[in-house]
Amino acid sequence: MSEGAYQRLWESSHVTLQELLDQEQPLLEPVPDRERQSFQYRLASLYLHYLGLLRRFDTVYDQMVQPQKRRLLRRLLDGVAGRVLELKDKLVRADLCENHCLDRVLQDLKFTPADLEVPIPKYFLLEQSTTVRERGLILAEILSRLEPVSSQKSFTGMRRTEAIILVQKAERARQGRLRATFMREIRRDEEQDRRIREDGWHKFSQGQAAVTIQKVWKGYLQRKRTQQDRRMEMEFIGMLPSPNQVEHLSIISQACLVEDVRRLHQMEKEEEFRAAMVKAHDSLVETEGPDMKEKMKEQIRQWFIECHDLTGWFPDYPDVSSGGSYSIFADKTPEQVRMELEMQVQENRKKEQEKSKEKGKDEKEKKKKGKEEKAKKGEVDAVLQVLPSKCIPMISAGHEEYLNTWKNRCESVHPSQNYDSETLREEKRKEVEQEIRIQVDELMRQELRNLRLAVDKEEERPLRAPKKTPGKKTGKKKEKDLTPNRSVESLYEELVISGLLRKSESVALKDYIGDFLYLGSTLSLAKKLPMPSLFDIRQNVALYAVLRLGSPDIHTMAPLIRSILLVGPSGMGKKMLVKAVCTETGANLFDLSPANLLGKYPGRNGAQMMVHIVFKVARLLQPSVIWIGNAEKNFYKKIPKEDKEMDPKRIKKDLTKALRLLTPGDRVMLIGTTSRPQLAEMRGLCRVYERILFMPRPDYASRYVLWKRMIEARGIQPTQHLDISALAKVSDGYTPGHILQAIQSVLSERRFLQLSKRPLVASEFLGQLVKLDPVYREEEESLKKTIGENVRGAQLGREQEITRKCQGFGAIPPGFPEGGSLQEPPRTGTSRPHWARRA
Repeated sequence: MSEGAYQRLWESSHVTLQELLDQEQPLLEPVPDRERQSFQYRLASLYLHYLGLLRRFDTVYDQMVQPQKRRLLRRLLDGVAGRVLELKDKLVRADLCENHCLDRVLQDLKFTPADLEVPIPKYFLLEQSTTVRERGLILAEILSRLEPVSSQKSFTGMRRTEAIILVQKAERARQGRLRATFMREIRRDEEQDRRIREDGWHKFSQGQAAVTIQKVWKGYLQRKRTQQDRRMEMEFIGMLPSPNQVEHLSIISQACLVEDVRRLHQMEKEEEFRAAMVKAHDSLVETEGPDMKEKMKEQIRQWFIECHDLTGWFPDYPDVSSGGSYSIFADKTPEQVRMELEMQVQENRKKEQEKSKEKGKDEKEKKKKGKEEKAKKGEVDAVLQVLPSKCIPMISAGHEEYLNTWKNRCESVHPSQNYDSETLREEKRKEVEQEIRIQVDELMRQELRNLRLAVDKEEERPLRAPKKTPGKKTGKKKEKDLTPNRSVESLYEELVISGLLRKSESVALKDYIGDFLYLGSTLSLAKKLPMPSLFDIRQNVALYAVLRLGSPDIHTMAPLIRSILLVGPSGMGKKMLVKAVCTETGANLFDLSPANLLGKYPGRNGAQMMVHIVFKVARLLQPSVIWIGNAEKNFYKKIPKEDKEMDPKRIKKDLTKALRLLTPGDRVMLIGTTSRPQLAEMRGLCRVYERILFMPRPDYASRYVLWKRMIEARGIQPTQHLDISALAKVSDGYTPGHILQAIQSVLSERRFLQLSKRPLVASEFLGQLVKLDPVYREEEESLKKTIGENVRGAQLGREQEITRKCQGFGAIPPGFPEGGSLQEPPRTGTSRPHWARRA
């Protein structure tokens, strides 16, 4: 795409953005509870539109070259991403579930499941590439020092006689195999000659022979032509992949090369723009700085005189935290300031009169008001309402800047995508004005003190402390630093040496394969709560972890989520998702699994120090992911004998305290994984993990995509001989790990070499699947039932927030039968395939 194409995409995106901003205001109006479904539909529609807008802004920001436009696009991109996360949180509260059936909304909006994919901004990794590379080198250097000096192992040499005998055995075996093949061919030829002699020669005339040859040849050509036409038809309708993969890959590689070239141009233009920013700043300070300073002084002195004339005393000078003199003269003329002062005097008089009237009110009126307030509260509880967004003001400001600055700008003025000098000087003039205002405020505060001493004979007034409301804490309790004299480098090295900080494998989130749930709304209408698909799990991980950890601005604006728990059978890819989060965001990976803590930092103080160091380094080197495998062990109801030695519950209290200290802007995420949550105390588990994502067995659509993609990843293109639909049908109950293990066992190197003569068929995988134990439906239902009962028990006497965290397991949305949330949607086939049953 050219620069003009990206410009047109940006313009069309702002048209869509204007439509979405117009829909935001009606969303704030209260909605009766009886209109819950229409309210959920509006939220889902808005969510899908913002996802598409996020995808377009990411594309434009990644390829736009002009530096000033890129800065505006970055603010819009972060604002839209924050709004997507806000709408996701509202959908969870409205649906009382972490997963949403949006197939009907997709159909109404003429969208596809691909439009539901959460886009991960490309700048997450591009901007952190240098930091990630340097961190990797430091980690590799520390690990290399830990490894002992590799002493060359002394192999016992083979004697000459033994070597000769070994070579002779191999050569004789090779010659024997060749001789056996040769003798087999001789015997086959002799058998054919014997049969011909017994049957006699069958004589054909010349015409009969020609007709026979023509018949065979024409039949062969027609069958080949029919197969080719059929394949072309299937390729045209998208049922078979195109055979011209080389051309397709070359087009993709060429497009990627063009994108990389544009990114290099971005870096060049960015360096030029930064140099111009410094130059413009210095020029404005020299030329316009003195005039700005004198003008501000005169304006503030005039304010002093007018206030003294009106009130008889000099005003208090605004504090630095409130903006100084800017808070008084922000876009105001001296006449407007005078009018405000007069209005303040009148308001003070009115307030005094109102206070005297309020004292004479009767107690009956108070009781009536109390009843009215209670009635109003009851009405509020019966409606649904969305709170104002933190991101909409930022998005609206960016949209207004686009309309005022860039919409009607002629692009032919800067065909080389250079910066706009006039816009740059306007922006820098504001910055210079703020810097000079700080200096002027210091001077005018001193001048105000001198005026008070000279005119009013008054000393400096003490600053009034803000009134503290009883029962409320004004400040947040800060964590005591247990390592004040330690540098971050030394703590980082200590964690690497102790094995608490690991190098994460490179895994992309898109490699977690799964398909969309196409019948979600149908199952909901049938009063059956659908289970999440692998596609839903991938989207939730992208929303809860990747988007929040990727950008500090998004993390600050989005609803705060400190921890998530992934629950599912072994082989569902829980560890893979943790690695994918680290890869997509460039995050550090800390391992606080109970098995990894055995023998490290012993004692009560040791556990406290360990958690403190981990969270301190995680905050200082954010983004960071703290992973706890087998998370149920930290909350055991009763510790088994085999786990008593590791003392898995020793970090439970310190972990809870450390999580509470995380604030918006601290890009640290605790991710737990477990396959046996029934062993844990659910009350404590729900208190630590704010989001619990259940990962059931893959459905048919996900299994079909898994088989197809995993076989293609081995370099094999599926043919018509391989019935992937049958494989997806018979593998019901098997996890993605089982499917991958079966594919690796069948597609050995030897089998790969035989593909040209013997195509791959579905029956070859059945033998490997039989050897693996699937996740039976009874086991999964028992697991979900245990989780649901424990979560409902944990809800008793708990806050509403804890109830919402556990809602994904035990909560039953309105209209569903009791136990509906614990039932899996109907699956085809029995609990275990008939061919896999054992005696």
